[in-house]
Amino acid sequence: MASTFFFRAVASDGKVRSGSVSGQDEKIVARELRRQGLTPIYVGVAPKGTSFEIKLPSFGKSGKRRDVLFFTQELSTLLTSSVPLDRALTITAELTERSSFRFIVLDVLRVLKSGKSFADSLGTHPDYFSDLYVNMVRAGEASGSLASIFERLSEFERTRDDLRSYIIGAMIYPALLASVGFASIILLLTFVVPKFASIFTESTMKMPTPTRLMLDASEILRGYWWIGAGAIVLAFSAWRGYTSTVKGRMWWDRFRLRIPLIGDAMLKAETSRFARAMATLVANTVPLVQSIHIAAATLSNRMISSALAGVAQGVKRGEGIANPIRKAAVFPPLAAHLLAVGEETGRLDHMFARMADIYENDTRSSIKRFTSIFEPLVILLMGVVVGSLILSMLLAITSINDVSI
Repeated sequence: MASTFFFRAVASDGKVRSGSVSGQDEKIVARELRRQGLTPIYVGVAPKGTSFEIKLPSFGKSGKRRDVLFFTQELSTLLTSSVPLDRALTITAELTERSSFRFIVLDVLRVLKSGKSFADSLGTHPDYFSDLYVNMVRAGEASGSLASIFERLSEFERTRDDLRSYIIGAMIYPALLASVGFASIILLLTFVVPKFASIFTESTMKMPTPTRLMLDASEILRGYWWIGAGAIVLAFSAWRGYTSTVKGRMWWDRFRLRIPLIGDAMLKAETSRFARAMATLVANTVPLVQSIHIAAATLSNRMISSALAGVAQGVKRGEGIANPIRKAAVFPPLAAHLLAVGEETGRLDHMFARMADIYENDTRSSIKRFTSIFEPLVILLMGVVVGSLILSMLLAITSINDVSI
C-alpha cells in the first residue's frame, strides 16, 4: 500500500526543492527522485510546522554560535583523524541536532561538490561563518593544513564562547536583583499603599509628612502611570533611532566605555576579542593588514573598530603594528607594549595569544569587581526605599494610636 512521503532534494540548478510524493517506502521514493534528476536530502514524515517551501527558521545569535562551535569541534576531530572532508561534512550533518543547521551543512557540502573551494562554500552562508572563519579556512586550504586550522578555530570559538557565557552568567543575578527590587516598590505603591490609605479616608487626623508623601506618590503612580510608560517608550524609541545612525552609534559606543566599572570590563572584553582573532589569523599566515580588517569586523564597539582602520593604514606605511596601536589609543596601554615585544622577537602571533589570555582574565576580574559593588548597592538602595515606605506606614499607625489615646 502506497504512502505519502515528504521530501527535500537538490535540483540540477542547485536550488532546494520540497514537496510530497507517494511510494511504497523511503528507498523507492529516493530512487524515483534521483531518476528525476534530484538529489534527495530528506525523505520521510513531514516535520511539524513544515510547509512545502524551504524556509530555514531563524533563531538567536546564541543558537547560531553554538551550532558553529559544534560544527568546528566535530570537523576538527574528524579531520585530525584523517577522515576525508566530504565524509566529515556528511557525518557532521548527521550529528547536528538542529534541522535548520543540518541543511546549512548539507548545502555547504553540495556547493563543495559542485567544484568550489571549502572556504567559498562556507562563504555562501555569511550569517553563520564570519570573514575570519572563511579566511582561516582559505589559508588552511592553501597551506594544506586544514586539520590544524580547525583545531585553532575550535579553540578560538570555544574561548570566545566561554568568555561570553561567563559575562552573561555574571550579569544575570545583578539584573534579576534590580528587577525584583523595582517590581517590589511598584507593587507596594500600587496595591499595598492604597489599601493602607483607606484607613485615613474617614479620619480627620493630620497625617505625618512622610506618610502624606508616600500616599501622594502612590496616587500619582496609579493615576498617571501611562504618562511615565509612554515617556519611557518614547525615550527608548528615540534612543534606538539615534543609535542606528553612524553618528549615534559612535556616540553610544564611546559613552559605554566611560561608564564606571562596566566600561572598563567592556574595553578589556573587546581587547581580548581582537587579540584572540589576530592571534588566530596571524598564526595562519593571513596578511597583517587583512587580519586587522577581519579582526575589527568581529568587534561590537564601532568606535574601536573604526580606529583600527587607522592602524591598518599605519601598517601599510611600514610603521609596524605596535606604534599605530599606541597612537590609536583605543586599547589599554599594556597592549602596545606587548605587541612591541612581539615585533622585536618575531613572535607576534604568540604575543597576540598572550595578550588575549591577559585581557580575558582581566575581563573576568572587572566583572567580578562590578558585581561585588553593584549587588550590595542595589540591596542597600532597595532597603532604603522599602524601609522608607514601611517607616511611613508605621508613623501613620503610631499617629492613629496617639489620637485614640
